Amino acid sequence: MRPSLESFQDAFVAALFDAEPSEMMSLTRQPGFAVYRNTVIKGATDALVANFPTIERLVGTDWLQGAAAIHARLSPPTDARLLYYGADFPEFLDSFEHARDMPYLGDVARLDLLWTHVHCADDEPGIEMSTLAHLASTDLASSRLTPRSACRWIWLPDCPAYTIWRVNREQLQMPEELNWHGEGALLTRTAGRLHWQAASAADCAFLDACAAQLPLGLAADRAIEVEPDVNLENLIVRLVSANAFAAANPGLPF
Repeated sequence: MRPSLESFQDAFVAALFDAEPSEMMSLTRQPGFAVYRNTVIKGATDALVANFPTIERLVGTDWLQGAAAIHARLSPPTDARLLYYGADFPEFLDSFEHARDMPYLGDVARLDLLWTHVHCADDEPGIEMSTLAHLASTDLASSRLTPRSACRWIWLPDCPAYTIWRVNREQLQMPEELNWHGEGALLTRTAGRLHWQAASAADCAFLDACAAQLPLGLAADRAIEVEPDVNLENLIVRLVSANAFAAANPGLPF
């Protein structure tokens, strides 16, 4: 029985990335197939190198190309838009044998991914502080703030990954001493330009709650849970000023 088009395509892709189903042997033994395979692997490898520029600056092009080629064979692209390739590359770096002495690489790669997400996100207008300032306290507590599409955040508890990422992204001199503690980051885009800043664990917990469509009263509770002495007014002003939110909807039910 002849294979379906879908099964043929699946077997062809598997053969490209080194798994050679028996039904593809006649094809994979042709000299031209090896050339095509190398071209595909190189395209995936080049995409990973381009998508993780901070990693390249940290480890060098040759090291990253080698790691990317291994990853490409283990986890081929599933989207023709290679700008989005590498969603699982940070996890690969977390467990990559040759990165054991650089345990921060996976988290730095996560920040490169966030940069791409913000860069590609839809444009949305942000809210002004005046929108919230006019609300009564009861209305404010029941309001919901919606993070903008061009806003991403992450709390990385194990290392100063944000400092490492920012210094290399901005091509600055690395500090002689790093405080080895967790850090967070907030990335946004305004008028086509990306911005990044440090974010606390409370900031990230508050944004997580807002993304889950919890009202501000409960979002504030989440922030207090991780940072009991947090100044909530300063937190909200800082995040609104960073253009993190797209809309405020007072009076929505819990």
